[in-house]
Amino acid sequence: MKNFALTGAAGYIAPRHLQAIKDTGNNLIAVCDPHDAVGIMDRFFPDAFYFREFERFDRHLEMLKRKGEKLDYVSICSPNHLHDAHIRLALRLGADAICEKPLVLNPWNLDALSLLEEEFHKRVYTILQLRVHPSLIELKEKLSQEKRNKKYKVSLTYITSRGSWYDFSWKGDSQKSGGIATNIGIHFFDLLIWLFGKVQKNEVHLKEARKMSGYIELENADVSWFLSLNRQDLPKTCIEQNKTTYRSITYNDNEIQFSDGFTELHTKVYQETLAGRGFGIEDARNSIELVYNIRKSEIYPNPTELHYLNNSCKSV
Repeated sequence: MKNFALTGAAGYIAPRHLQAIKDTGNNLIAVCDPHDAVGIMDRFFPDAFYFREFERFDRHLEMLKRKGEKLDYVSICSPNHLHDAHIRLALRLGADAICEKPLVLNPWNLDALSLLEEEFHKRVYTILQLRVHPSLIELKEKLSQEKRNKKYKVSLTYITSRGSWYDFSWKGDSQKSGGIATNIGIHFFDLLIWLFGKVQKNEVHLKEARKMSGYIELENADVSWFLSLNRQDLPKTCIEQNKTTYRSITYNDNEIQFSDGFTELHTKVYQETLAGRGFGIEDARNSIELVYNIRKSEIYPNPTELHYLNNSCKSV
């Protein structure tokens, strides 16, 4: 049984990590979050120590280290801009880190973390759960076996409506979240790079606080993409059905299906990580570099390919 600590216990993604720690038969000894809405701990690890202040959390874990009580992993579910600091805490305490996406906001932070891995002889892992989805693994194998003389035509559309609260939270602050390409898009950009190869060209066609679009040329695919937080961007049929999210990824007009099977993906990533097969810094690098470049890019003056929405609603 391994001992875990966790940051960001009151956040949206924390329950998936709590479930994964429990499902893999491990123990959570301490959690931290400045927001005290952490009643979910009663469902998973009611005896874990809870700290509102990060400093007291740090001090408690340091005390355990001095007493010889081993901390094996720190799971990091905190806001994006804190990931780097919380990973450093884990390594300094002699623990491996398991961090939500994005691992960090800036590519050069990856290099610094690699040096710290070597210094402390510990590992930094991240959650790339779409890479363990059975249907996506099957698709990757299928694509690798196909013989083609031209690139796939790929379209990514992701609209997930968010109210005005989003703009006033840390997620609406691009300095903290990295903007929507990072905060809601990095899952899909990582998937596309994993399926179709490294980025060769990047264009940004639309850049607003709540929606963006652009074009990416990958080794084996030309990708047009559109991301939005606005309900009015949903296809009409979605609005009529009172759906709040629309997601579509197609290649050569073939829909990539992965709506089912999401509930256990974090547990699968944890299982792989505990077995020594987790996703590390280099696995995360390409998508982090891409979303950083999207964030810093100017609007491309002569778009290669504009994105057009399909007026239909897929189940999500």
